[in-house]
Amino acid sequence: MASRLEEDLCCPVCRGIFRHPVVLSCSHSFCKDCLKNWWREKLTRECPICKTISSTSEPPLNRVLKNLCEAFLLERDQRASEALCSLHSEKLKLFCLDHQQPVCHICRDSEKHTNHRFRPIDEAARQHKKELQETLETLKEKLKVFEQVKVMSDQTAEHMKVQVRRTERHIKEQFKKLHQFLVEEEETRISALREEEEQKSQMMKEKVEALNLTSVIGGEAQQLPDNSERFDSRIFVLGSEGFNSGTHSWDVEVGNTCYFALGCVTVPSYPQRGVSRDERRPEAAAEIVSEGEKE
Repeated sequence: MASRLEEDLCCPVCRGIFRHPVVLSCSHSFCKDCLKNWWREKLTRECPICKTISSTSEPPLNRVLKNLCEAFLLERDQRASEALCSLHSEKLKLFCLDHQQPVCHICRDSEKHTNHRFRPIDEAARQHKKELQETLETLKEKLKVFEQVKVMSDQTAEHMKVQVRRTERHIKEQFKKLHQFLVEEEETRISALREEEEQKSQMMKEKVEALNLTSVIGGEAQQLPDNSERFDSRIFVLGSEGFNSGTHSWDVEVGNTCYFALGCVTVPSYPQRGVSRDERRPEAAAEIVSEGEKE
């Protein structure tokens, strides 16, 4: 487990001991190469921790931190070189490949490590360091891919939000137009309905007036001048149209009367002088076409 001091001396980007640490204006420190790579990928000079934009592309070297890291590494290497075997109090100069642990020369000859393979501890350390470095590079590549995918996902999410807002605005505009169309259509149809009502009312009014030109009812006898075309003995309606030839028909509404008569009369165009009043009356020349009692 790493000590608190070792954690404080680790770069937040690579998680390793600082190499050429530089300090930003926000007081955060990073390895120079780690910060350059971060800025190259992000395209902005922002702090990997607080996102503050750096005012310079060449931040100054953190000499105090650099000295602390070098002193820590030197002390750690000295402790590693001076490490002693817990069983034999001898220096750990060998590394058992089978047990994957450092041993002394006495451990190599013990029964516990019979037929085991050994390497000098420095050689084994370089080999393990190389493997760790390769693993770290792989993890860095995966982290890079993850960050790229995250950026694309964020961009896609933002694009989706823009599309949703645009679609929502379009839907509202369409419904607004539809509502306006329905209002105008309603006004047009109501106006047409009222116009039709007015036309039909006018037509009915004209029909009623026409029926009132074409009907007659009984009443008291009026004192009128003598006229050869007037009927005296009965109540008649005399049409104004005349025909000299051909076949003609009429539709007559008799209403609620119980008795009706329908006929035609011939009226002399120029009454002769000396003809008596009774002989000049149209009813004397009337031809009864139909006469009967309504059931």
